[in-house]
Amino acid sequence: MKSILIALILMVSITAKSQEIALTVSKKYLNLPISTKTERAKMSFTFNGKPILNFNIRLATGEPDYWVFYDLSKYKGQTLEINYTGNPSGLKKVYQDERIAGQDSMYKEVNRPQIHFSTRRGWINDPNGMIYLDGEYHLFYQHNPYETDWENMHWGHAISKDLVHWKELPTALFPDSIGTMFSGSALVDHKNTSGFGKDGIAPMVAVYTAPPVQCLAYSLDKGQTFTKYKENPVLKGRGDRDPHVFWYEPGKHWVMSLYENSGMAIYTSKDLKQWNYESQTSGFYECPQFFELPIDGNKSNKKWVLYGASGVYMIGTFNGKAFTPESGKYRYINGNVYAAQTFANIPNSDGRRIQMGWGQITHPGMPFKGMMTLPTELTLRSTNDGIRLFSYPVKEIDALQEKEYCWENIDPKKGTEFLQQFNNAAALRIKLTLKITHPDKVKLSLNGQEIFSYFLSWSKVNDQFYFPNDITSKEITADIIIDKTSAEVFIDGGAYSFVLQRDVNSKNKTGFQFSPEWCEIKSLKVYPMKSIWE
Repeated sequence: MKSILIALILMVSITAKSQEIALTVSKKYLNLPISTKTERAKMSFTFNGKPILNFNIRLATGEPDYWVFYDLSKYKGQTLEINYTGNPSGLKKVYQDERIAGQDSMYKEVNRPQIHFSTRRGWINDPNGMIYLDGEYHLFYQHNPYETDWENMHWGHAISKDLVHWKELPTALFPDSIGTMFSGSALVDHKNTSGFGKDGIAPMVAVYTAPPVQCLAYSLDKGQTFTKYKENPVLKGRGDRDPHVFWYEPGKHWVMSLYENSGMAIYTSKDLKQWNYESQTSGFYECPQFFELPIDGNKSNKKWVLYGASGVYMIGTFNGKAFTPESGKYRYINGNVYAAQTFANIPNSDGRRIQMGWGQITHPGMPFKGMMTLPTELTLRSTNDGIRLFSYPVKEIDALQEKEYCWENIDPKKGTEFLQQFNNAAALRIKLTLKITHPDKVKLSLNGQEIFSYFLSWSKVNDQFYFPNDITSKEITADIIIDKTSAEVFIDGGAYSFVLQRDVNSKNKTGFQFSPEWCEIKSLKVYPMKSIWE
């Protein structure tokens, strides 16, 4: 029995040793092979004896399905020890390089979105910490850098000067001993209420969930690096997830809206560190956004908007501690979109409330999954049914439009004929005004997939109830923006919008088709769009 026990101990020791490798960091990237057929196992990185990261990964033992990477830039010259609990043969394929595996084809892949942000490798979901600072829009997001499925939540990071062209930066927040990095928001602490500022620099502060508690991290270099608050967590016990934090000037305090107990809770703080529970509004799920907007552009007449991840919202008033709903619940968006967030700290000279959401879109055969929806401006407008929230693409997107093609007062047959030349466009914008002449559903399809439809008699757009401002009108407008794997459609100037997953594997190659033929196309404008990656 003793000899068997010794043999088992030796076997475990040999196996454990075979799962460890050490190397001196000399290149920019560590490339890691991934197989969807492999079971997840734990991997850890230690640099110069200091544990830095633990995560799960499906390391390929044979031919990889795709490659992911880890940025080694700040560890040049250090010793990296990698421990892996899975099949040790997968470690033999791991290698350093100055380039990401597959970099030559990056952003040119067959199913890579051309006008939407998508990450270089891995999974993305909720946008986080969206903030404007010194001429740059910062987009943080839920990110699994090591796989195209949800796991290992980090905060990814990208920046843009125009809301259109994005540059992906190194990962901003990594899992730690408290937990993984779930959703949250970011702010600039101009008054340095937190004390995180230094030498006159107002800190950028990220407020995030490490489930089920809320934590802080701050940056003094415009989000390039973050330091986590040593007294984390700052809110625990009652807290659930997805804090949205902003400064409430009338009360001289911070406000946090937090998903909690099947609703949105309100907390307040003077310093971002000590929080007091104030109130709750029930009936929302996850990822709150809470902000004030002028009605019809009138800055002296404003209302507060509270919405959750599903795109359902209420309109009301706010006294700094409690939200009082006055109308709703309404929905302004639908389809393959979730957890939209708005940019903080946009200057008063701009004044827009700009939103982006998680596009729940897959990209068949690609080493990445998910994307961000197009940035849209949110406005409150008066309608015959009361005040409603509108969402419409920001003006910056117009810069991607190439030559305009325009036709007026044509029948659907002619419309189909004119659109055929754009069947294979990588990215396309179609602005359409239809006049209905028959009480049946009219639609525009692409390769047999319904992109946009309107059923006047049933008051439905793409099989969802939609009531135009003029309920007797027989006209409807649609702004349709098509990318490699998605379509975003904005109805009647943004009164309603939706996001679709394109069927890129369809064997139907009929291209664009209007049907049936009993409607009038009052206006058809088409714009091929340039890639944001060029």
